[in-house]
Amino acid sequence: MMRDVMVVRDAQGHEREFGVEALLEMNDQNYVLLVDGEDTLLMLVEGEGEHQELVGIPEGYVLDSLLDAYEIAVEAAPAES
Repeated sequence: MMRDVMVVRDAQGHEREFGVEALLEMNDQNYVLLVDGEDTLLMLVEGEGEHQELVGIPEGYVLDSLLDAYEIAVEAAPAES
């Protein structure tokens, strides 16, 4: 399965490519779940259109809620092999 790819730049300017695993919405906020061979990131999408930016999620309960919702969605509709 072909995934969309995003390049994420960290605070030190290092870039890494991640596949987009899922786009999630909760409480009028948009989030993206990104994966590569080593790490999984769940980030908040801020801004609109060409001016979007990914930021970390400081509230642990939001992170937990999003991951729980994603797990339920995957169990309800597993991806095709």
